[in-house]
Amino acid sequence: MTIPKSLQGILWSKKTSGLSLTKDKNYLIHQVLMYGSFKDISWLFKTYPMIVIKKEFTKNPVKIYSKPVFNFVKKFILGLEAKKLEEKDYVKTLLRSS
Repeated sequence: MTIPKSLQGILWSKKTSGLSLTKDKNYLIHQVLMYGSFKDISWLFKTYPMIVIKKEFTKNPVKIYSKPVFNFVKKFILGLEAKKLEEKDYVKTLLRSS
């Protein structure tokens, strides 16, 4: 299975043709969960088993999420509402100037 070119917009830091479903699994999963549409997330679930997506999300966090998206993905997309996850490991914060 190859990575659809339609995902290039949310995988902007690398060319889709140069990505590996195996080696770039963490990058693909987090980018699609944070920036993808429901169609993109559907592709993700067809590409990786839910257990793999949950494992990558919980064991290898990436600090790219906004707080609302993190909570939505955790609770509704992945069904991990009961799982204790450190928000600080996922949610990027913006520094405010004083």
